[in-house]
Amino acid sequence: MNTTAEQKDKSIAILAYLTLIGLIIAIVLYQSKKEDDLGRYHILQALGLGLTGIALGVINIIPILGWIVSFLGMFVLLFMWISGLLNAINGKKKPLPILGKKYEEWLAGVFQ
Repeated sequence: MNTTAEQKDKSIAILAYLTLIGLIIAIVLYQSKKEDDLGRYHILQALGLGLTGIALGVINIIPILGWIVSFLGMFVLLFMWISGLLNAINGKKKPLPILGKKYEEWLAGVFQ
């Protein structure tokens, strides 16, 4: 793979972690270039983070205990997001801490 293709892969991987719009743009860019392995990996990791955030939002509906779990979960989610973004910037295909391996299992059939 040449450096231009590597840079595009890296750009897609980084873009996946930057807001919901960035994730959508990364998915569209990935669809036009299906052989992108690094981009696909980080899109799936970012998608897992987004789904986890939605789950925490639903848990937040439950009074007191749900609020506590959601509040602590958001800090864990922030840590995982920073870790994923740093991995994408460095061009590494490394799972996110805590739930990264599960995201690989749960989202394995996406973009096949």
